[in-house]
Amino acid sequence: MPFLDRADAGRKLARALERFRSRDPVILALPRGGVPVGFEVARALRAPLDVMVVRKLGAPGHEELAVGAIAPGAIYVDRSIVRQLGVTPAYLERVAATEAKELERREQLYRSGRPPLNVEGRVAILVDDGLATGATMLAAVRWARARGAARIVACVPVAAAQSAALVRREADDVVCPCETPDLRSVAAWYGVFAPVSVEEVVALLDAGPLPTA
Repeated sequence: MPFLDRADAGRKLARALERFRSRDPVILALPRGGVPVGFEVARALRAPLDVMVVRKLGAPGHEELAVGAIAPGAIYVDRSIVRQLGVTPAYLERVAATEAKELERREQLYRSGRPPLNVEGRVAILVDDGLATGATMLAAVRWARARGAARIVACVPVAAAQSAALVRREADDVVCPCETPDLRSVAAWYGVFAPVSVEEVVALLDAGPLPTA
């Protein structure tokens, strides 16, 4: 396995991001799995850590299949999958409205009342534990772009090559140590890939980045 667990993946990913240390970056982790990864990145770069809540837009009858994703004030829709599945605009509008409510609820839950970090004029490093379809990362990239980030860096330990190519069209940089045409699943690249609890997300965000040794 390339990575023992998400913390190990975050430490390895941080080494590939060392060039951004001096540029006062902001680390935005996609919950839940991206938060343990992002915590290690923030720790290594001595950067502030925040959560970037994104919700997948599931296909009709196949909610696990993403036809897009939504972030606060930003949306990404995979038009090729929408056409292939015959997803209607009415369905997309309905599911986006439902997920927007859940997104707001989770933001309040994870942040414990803290306001989101301001990314305007700064390097925004978006971190997740892997890139399968790329939908949630693309929504996050659009969110950061709309809020005036000076540079947007999408970072994942492992990615499907096709999805990484999609993200490169919109992000300024994509950092990924393991990019493969045969991803199978993100979990297959980890020794331990246990679900991340809400409590773990909140604890890591409350702790903030720790000083490196």
